[in-house]
Amino acid sequence: MFDLDLWREIFQSINKNRTRTVLSGFTVAFAILLFAILFGMANGLSNTFSNAFVDDANNAIFIYTGTTSKAYKGYQAGRQIRLKNEDLDYVKKTYGDKIQYYTGRVTRNVNASFENEKNSYGMRAVHPDHQYLENTKITEGRYINKIDIENKTKVIVIGRLVEEDLFAKTTAIGKYLNLDGIQYKVVGIFKDDGGDNEERMIYTPISTTQRLYGNNDYLDQINVTYNPKMSYDEAIDFGNQITKDLKERFSVDPTDQRAIRIMNMAQANKGTNQITFALSVIIIIIGFGTLIAGIVGISNIMIFVVKERTKEIGIRKALGAPPKAIISIILLESILITTIAGYFGLVLGMGILDWIGPSLETYFITDPKVSTSLVIGATITLIVAGSIAGYFPAKKASKIKPIVALRDN
Repeated sequence: MFDLDLWREIFQSINKNRTRTVLSGFTVAFAILLFAILFGMANGLSNTFSNAFVDDANNAIFIYTGTTSKAYKGYQAGRQIRLKNEDLDYVKKTYGDKIQYYTGRVTRNVNASFENEKNSYGMRAVHPDHQYLENTKITEGRYINKIDIENKTKVIVIGRLVEEDLFAKTTAIGKYLNLDGIQYKVVGIFKDDGGDNEERMIYTPISTTQRLYGNNDYLDQINVTYNPKMSYDEAIDFGNQITKDLKERFSVDPTDQRAIRIMNMAQANKGTNQITFALSVIIIIIGFGTLIAGIVGISNIMIFVVKERTKEIGIRKALGAPPKAIISIILLESILITTIAGYFGLVLGMGILDWIGPSLETYFITDPKVSTSLVIGATITLIVAGSIAGYFPAKKASKIKPIVALRDN
C-alpha cells in the first residue's frame, strides 16, 4: 500500500539536503549522458558503413574486364578482353549452386524524349535477376522478365525521377518513350535507395540492346550473388576462384591485375564488420568505464549519506522504527534521485544527438541514434548498483543501538 507519510519524509529529506541531492543526481545524469552519446556515435559510424553498400546486394560479385598488361602464352600485352553471353553461361554452369542470382550488363547513355520533354539518362541492359543485385524496388508495373529476354522486346523499366522528369502530366506505365529514335514501352517504375543517380536510370532487356546496338553478344559486366550460406571467407575464396578460372579461360597471366577484375562485396563487408566490431569494443569499454565511474560516485555518496544520517537513525530506532523501515527510506530516496537524474541524462543525451546529428555527416557519422532500451538498462544498472552500495551501510547502521547512534559524531 502507498505510504504517503514515507514519501513525505523522503521529499523533506531531499529538500533539506539539496547540495547532496544535486551531486548525487549529477553523477548519474552525466554518466548516462556520456553513455548515450558514445553509443550514438558508434551507431552513426555503423550506419555510414551500412549505407555505403545499401544500393547493392550484400553478397554481390561484380566481374569486369579490361586490357592485358602482360604478355602471356604468345599473346602480346594490351589485348582487349571482352565478355560474351557464352561467358555468362560458363559461369552459371561451372559454379552451379554456389550462385544465387546472375546477370549480364551492358551500359549506354541515351537521349530520352516524351512529347515536349527531353533529357539524357544512363541505360542498363540486364537480365531479370539484376533486380535483386541492385535492390531495385518496383513501385508500379513490373521488372524485366524472361519472356522479354527471349523475345527481345522493346520494353523499359524507368526510375522514379525519370517519370517525374518526363511524365509530369501523366502516368508513365503503358506509354512509349523515345530513346535515341527507338520507341520503348514503359512497363515498370522503380525506386532505389542508392539515391537520385540510381533513380534516373533506365533498364531494358539485355538481348534487345545487343540486337539493336551492334547485333552482337558482348557484355560489359557479369554480376552474380554468391550463396548466402557462405561465410565471408568462403565467399572471398569463391571470388578468387572465379578470377583464376576466367584468367585461364581468356589466357591471361595469373598475375595480371588489369585484364580481369572482380569486386567482391564479401571483402568489403568483412572489412566493415571488423572495423565496426573493433569500434564497438572500444565504445563498450569506454561506455562501461563511464558507468563504473558513475557507480563508484553513487556508492561514495550513499556511504556518506548513511554516515551522515546515523544520528537520525538512532532517533528513529529510539522511537520504535524497525530496521526495515530505516533501510527502505534511505534506499527509496536513492532510487528516486537516481531514476529522475538518469531519465534527465537520457533525454539530454538523445537531444544532443538529434541536435548535432546532421553536422556529423561531414565526419562520416550518419543518424547517430541510440537504443532507448540500452540506455534505460544502463540507468537501471546504476540504480541497482547505487542501491546495493547503500544497502549494506544502511543495514549496518540500522543494527546500531540507539544510544550508540546518538553519540556518533
